[in-house]
Amino acid sequence: MGVDDAELEHPAREGVRHPPRYSRRLSDKILIAFHHACDQGDFEVGEQLLHILEMMLTRRPLSPDTNRRKNMESLVAAHERLWHLRHPEARDD
Repeated sequence: MGVDDAELEHPAREGVRHPPRYSRRLSDKILIAFHHACDQGDFEVGEQLLHILEMMLTRRPLSPDTNRRKNMESLVAAHERLWHLRHPEARDD
């Protein structure tokens, strides 16, 4: 069925390293999608992505998060970017 018997008997062979299934956290991917939406001028999608990210970062964590402060700073910076994109007249030049 596509998997040979040797793989079933020895799924973790010595010396064989498999890349991690996911290389980024979901919150990082959402933040990247937010910036992508902003780059394309889709501010409504960016705003919805920020709401999702905010919900993820403000709910009670299941495990201690050593990056909480950094995550919150990124969230604030994203809100500031969206505000400036929506209010270009307010820029200090």
